[in-house]
Amino acid sequence: MNMLVLNGSPKGENSNTFKLTQVFIDGAAATQNLSIDTITVSQKNIEPCRGCFCCWEKTPGKCISADDMGGILDKYIKADLVIWSFPLYYYSVPGILKNLIDRLLPLSMPFMRERPDGLGSGSHPSRYDMSGKRHVILSTCGFYSAQGNYDGVKNLFDHMLGKDNYASIFCGQGELFSVGELREQTGRYLELVKQAGFEYMQGGIKTETEAALQELLFPKETFEEMADASWNINNTGEDGGLNFTRQMAALYRPKSNKGAGKYREMVLEMYYTDTGKTCQIIMTDKGHTVLADNFHPFTTRIETPLSVWQDISRGKISGQDALMRHKYRVHGDLNLMLHWDDYFGVAPAGGKSIRSVQMQNKPEKRSMLFCIVPFMVFWTVINLLPEFGAYIAIIVAASVPLFSHSFALTKYDTTSSFSVIALSIVSLYLPLSFILAASYGIFAAMWLVSSLCTKMPLSALYVAKDYGNEAAYANPLFIKTNKIIDTGWGIIYAVCCLLMATGFYMYAILVNIAGTTAMGIFTVWFQKWYPAYYARREIW
Repeated sequence: MNMLVLNGSPKGENSNTFKLTQVFIDGAAATQNLSIDTITVSQKNIEPCRGCFCCWEKTPGKCISADDMGGILDKYIKADLVIWSFPLYYYSVPGILKNLIDRLLPLSMPFMRERPDGLGSGSHPSRYDMSGKRHVILSTCGFYSAQGNYDGVKNLFDHMLGKDNYASIFCGQGELFSVGELREQTGRYLELVKQAGFEYMQGGIKTETEAALQELLFPKETFEEMADASWNINNTGEDGGLNFTRQMAALYRPKSNKGAGKYREMVLEMYYTDTGKTCQIIMTDKGHTVLADNFHPFTTRIETPLSVWQDISRGKISGQDALMRHKYRVHGDLNLMLHWDDYFGVAPAGGKSIRSVQMQNKPEKRSMLFCIVPFMVFWTVINLLPEFGAYIAIIVAASVPLFSHSFALTKYDTTSSFSVIALSIVSLYLPLSFILAASYGIFAAMWLVSSLCTKMPLSALYVAKDYGNEAAYANPLFIKTNKIIDTGWGIIYAVCCLLMATGFYMYAILVNIAGTTAMGIFTVWFQKWYPAYYARREIW
């Protein structure tokens, strides 16, 4: 199939609309082999139509202007599918594209005919058979919504191509596709456009995909606030990060502020160390305010070079990696940082999600009880009921897989169950002291191996749900914190194993009780203290 792409943006390949066009083509190309010819109109020499009608009289079907339009007409005629790509300019197409459209006149005959679809009050028949040619229009605009702003475009192409004789994707908030800080939201929309390209080649864009494409990238108020902040009108341009802070504040989600008391105030203070500028975002459950002076006492203060925070926002560097490398530091309440995406994530407009036609995977539900309980039961019953305890432990451990329909069992859950079953069976034949020492050794090894020899420590798998699920796994500070905690637990049980193996049974029991109690208290304290301590360290 021959595809002709007419890139009608004055910005050429830097066009935001062309980003949509490229992914649409990628989706279409996944279905069949395409011969793609892209014409960047801004790079072509296309003179305005002279209105001389020589292409109708003196040189039928050929314009007398000796420019690039002759070659474009040949490609247009041969194309099976034409992609029209352009931004909305003053409620219509850009001037350079309108110039090209005007020069399509040689494709028509001079005779008057009534249109089959009844549109308008007359038309000119085509000089060539265009019945099999297909058209797709892709366009972005700078308004919060495309709705109500494309009447002129639709009317133009209805007359050109025939009403309902083309597919179209009109996207509002188009300039956001060049903003690196918003790549997550715009990236999801681009995936939908790619899906639309695939579906179009399979027979047509599905209704649910079309509906998702019409959803707003951001709510009207959020988009307009970000757009207004971006212009920097009546400013020297050296605001030291104030406009950047305003754009960041526009993403704040009031519903995420569910603290105690109505109108609870949270104050995020941004101190940009390279510009010396301080800005605050006052956040309540009703909205936000940005301050450049008359500051409030901060809840959370971030000290960072503006350039670093911009790179983090644009995805050039991971925020977690930047913190680990001491590129910025945090004072005050670290909870805001741990749940940053909740406070400054994407709030779908109208309560909908732009992923409405994509598969969604629910976060995996895990419980550390499946890892710990089999051993706890084994240690209890094997001492209290030497004759029957092993059978009870086997039943408890063997029942763990039965919960797999409701929980995502980890490799540690499986290892724990298997180990307890094996220990219980062996305990029927070997001395109890040996079995208990071995059980503590196996349990200690689980903790130590996970913390010292694997990328993902044992405890991290179970608490990640409280720190952003998958995002927590990519957070080196989260991983490091859990590795330290797991090492501590492993040492406690290794000491118990050593005492058991050397005959100091009572001391092992005391260490088990006192050590695990102390380690439990340490765990609760450390997982809050250490990230906060690390975040406060000096910027390098």
